[in-house]
Amino acid sequence: MQIEEKYMARCIALARKGAGNTSPNPMVGAVIVHQDKIIGEGYHRRCGEAHAEVNAVGMVQDKSLLTDSTLYVSLEPCSHFGKTPPCVDLIIKHRIPRVVVGCKDPFPEVSGRGVVRLKEAGVEVVTGVLEQEARDLNRYFMTSQLARRPYIILKWAQSRDGFIDGSRKGGVHVPVVLSTPQTMRMVHKLRSEVDAIMVGTNTVLNDNPSLTVRSWSGRNPVRVIVDRTLRIPHGFHVLDGAVPTLVFTEKTPGNRPGVEYVEANFTSDILDTVLSELHARKIQSLLVEGGTELLNSFIAANLWDEIRVETAHVYLKDGVPAPALNLLPQSTILHNDSKIDWYRRTDF
Repeated sequence: MQIEEKYMARCIALARKGAGNTSPNPMVGAVIVHQDKIIGEGYHRRCGEAHAEVNAVGMVQDKSLLTDSTLYVSLEPCSHFGKTPPCVDLIIKHRIPRVVVGCKDPFPEVSGRGVVRLKEAGVEVVTGVLEQEARDLNRYFMTSQLARRPYIILKWAQSRDGFIDGSRKGGVHVPVVLSTPQTMRMVHKLRSEVDAIMVGTNTVLNDNPSLTVRSWSGRNPVRVIVDRTLRIPHGFHVLDGAVPTLVFTEKTPGNRPGVEYVEANFTSDILDTVLSELHARKIQSLLVEGGTELLNSFIAANLWDEIRVETAHVYLKDGVPAPALNLLPQSTILHNDSKIDWYRRTDF
């Protein structure tokens, strides 16, 4: 591995520590190197707090070394005032002579301006080191900026013969548990890293899910429900107010604590309406967990960036069919009692 790539890989590893805490800001890592030795490093820990470059500079004990050092950063340093001052001003102030950038920031108020400002101040700037890895790190942020919608992950568990649930004909229906404790932890980890989670009305009525993070530590995502005619009873978990919840409906009954009703026109494309509203609220990632009708609507509209399918080693023989997917997975993870096929696009 070349020396530039080695330090950029460290930046990316540091940035990942902020997963689930930085949105709507991107994850960013920074490393300061003097004579092939790291003298400072940091990452953006939480939205509204110090950026990676600030934390890296703050770690340097002898600030005089900065004038003979290289700053590596996974994303272009910001050049605008947000909740914190511009990082390019900090770099120029400490006279850091060389900056290596993973990828440029697509955010309109930055997008190349940070690089230009640094060059105008006499700083040597190198861009595009591990660029694809740096873009992939912030695929939620990139998609939000470029596609003007959240990054969409479709996820479901299915039996080996292609059903996501057992038959609901007659009597009381008990949902079939297809995930193992290990894969359930993986799902809850994913929930903790996305901004919002969505299920269909029928899934809520049949399963009464909480849609929270319980098998992993981290924040709960915003719950998103499409309930056109308000069929979900008030006593159900998704309306308990414990987690911020958005309900898209034809006619709003008035908000409740923790539950906001969003009036939507169901004669137009409801998915576009939902995604536009989420984007306006700076929700950059959406996990869609079911059911089949909702998942199929996203697939039919070609609205997805990742798909994760867990297949359990059980047969149901009858029930609710899983979504049809005629694609080859990019990778497969095998567990003792199941496998997870992973599909992903990279065209952001």
